[in-house]
Amino acid sequence: MENEIQNYLNDIKKINLRLRSIFDKNQILLKLQKFEKKILEADFWQDKNNSKKVLKEKKLFDELYSSYKDVNLELKNIEDFNSLAIEENNQEILSDILLTLKKLKKNVKGNEIKCFLSNEADSLDCYLEIHAGAGGTESQDWAEMLRRMYIKWAERKKFDVGLMSEHRGDEAGIKSSTIKIEGDYVFGWLKKESGIHRLVRISPFDSGARRHTSFASIWVYPIIDDNIKIEIQDKDLRIDTYRSSGAGGQHVNTTDSAVRITHLPTKIVVQCQNERSQHKNKETCMNMLKARLYDHELKKKEQENQNTQNTKSEIGWGHQIRSYVLQPYQLVKDNRTNFENTSPEKVLDGEIDEFLEKSLYGLDG
Repeated sequence: MENEIQNYLNDIKKINLRLRSIFDKNQILLKLQKFEKKILEADFWQDKNNSKKVLKEKKLFDELYSSYKDVNLELKNIEDFNSLAIEENNQEILSDILLTLKKLKKNVKGNEIKCFLSNEADSLDCYLEIHAGAGGTESQDWAEMLRRMYIKWAERKKFDVGLMSEHRGDEAGIKSSTIKIEGDYVFGWLKKESGIHRLVRISPFDSGARRHTSFASIWVYPIIDDNIKIEIQDKDLRIDTYRSSGAGGQHVNTTDSAVRITHLPTKIVVQCQNERSQHKNKETCMNMLKARLYDHELKKKEQENQNTQNTKSEIGWGHQIRSYVLQPYQLVKDNRTNFENTSPEKVLDGEIDEFLEKSLYGLDG
């Protein structure tokens, strides 16, 4: 037990050292000071959207730094208790110490994760697009399975989910779908999910019960707030209206109010059909377009700094980020981190936090 306690102590110290390095690199204390000054400005509360955003970021940094200091203090106390317990050979106290350290390590790991959610757009809500790949019904069914997985994940987090647009498959599944997810740091959590997701299984649509490989693409981009200004000129837009397609699309109307907007310079296309009013669908489309253009600019900046791996241009069928194998064995493997899970049923039921953590931060153990 003594060795196990020492291993936990060493692990927690290492993580806390990494946290201190992240604080210094990201100038967390300096940001906190700036937030304090900003809150004291006379006109701070006049802009409710901006004040809400500032308070949200300040709260994250406050909690991180307070927790970091509390952990250091608690570690010192635990080490003192541990020395006494070893000296007196008190197994009951040693068991309590081990239990406390296990909980403490979990909390510290959680803080390390939060540190990586401090980038410019991480606190924003997001849109998540799903597109079936080549392969007809097989891929369309797989696309719907992925949509369910992300909705289940969001529900586990108590996030709000809304269906923005959807094109049903001819026989089953979906050709494409866009969902809106709202909650704390949603984009930060999901931003690395953009890419190709591959499924291997015995096809339920094949009378010969043969094994099939299906693909679907995911693209995640942030929903920008009023503080981020994106200029869009009318001459750069093509606006089309159409009837919602696909029979039986849940929560999707079938009037001619659906709207599709194409941004000609970037070839970005957005569409919305969840409202019965064409005007509201157009307004939502414009918000989605602003979000896409903002994401487009973020990716350009990341590319310039040689830090991006998930740009839209890289999302090709040869760039799958994760494989979900249901037959002949059961395994979900992330191709970027090599992290594996042998319970694909649980993963497809929304239990994807470990994959998100590994792909976002490359955390160990």
